[in-house]
Amino acid sequence: MATAWRPPGPKLRSIVQHLAAGVVFAAAAGEILPEVMSAPQLWPALVGALLGVAAMALLQVAEERLEGSTGLVVTAGFDVFIDGFVLGLGFLQGAKQGLLLTVAVTLELLFLGLSVAASLGTAGSGRGNPRARVLRVSALMALALPLGTAVGLLLGDLPPGLLAGFYAFGLIALLYLVTEELLSEAHETPDTPLMPAAFFLGFLGLLMMEALL
Repeated sequence: MATAWRPPGPKLRSIVQHLAAGVVFAAAAGEILPEVMSAPQLWPALVGALLGVAAMALLQVAEERLEGSTGLVVTAGFDVFIDGFVLGLGFLQGAKQGLLLTVAVTLELLFLGLSVAASLGTAGSGRGNPRARVLRVSALMALALPLGTAVGLLLGDLPPGLLAGFYAFGLIALLYLVTEELLSEAHETPDTPLMPAAFFLGFLGLLMMEALL
């Protein structure tokens, strides 16, 4: 919510996006991918992955058709829900996996907060105080996180084969976020050496954290 008072500049946003992308990529590869690869059957994971691709494609279409900051808010809210869903799946694996995914999701939410604040702060001459709009939207988006986490936790009683399909769905969602949102938007700003350094700092930092836990 601090971004409502002091929106960050494009270079700082890009650095944070690279950092978050590295952390999310490490979480996807280290915490979600092993659950998909260890599935006793291939078809649930394949179906889950295809559904993930379809869901992300629909999300991109919705973002393009909704105008201005409305599209960003809707897609960001869906992203937050998916983050909570993946977080719930992580805690099904164990406390360590849940903690590492919490770190990744926290940085991703920081990126979303920066993007939403920047969008709402420059969205024309909308009604009301821009800071108040940012606070209201942030509060509404925050509600999607525990909702998604609860949905993920409710899947704990499913057989391992079917559960692998949901892990595959979460994996696709995280990889889409890294490649099509975090890094794509981050590269709208001219690169500096700090930006790729931030990516690998996030990636290696989460791997080191996993090794130390």
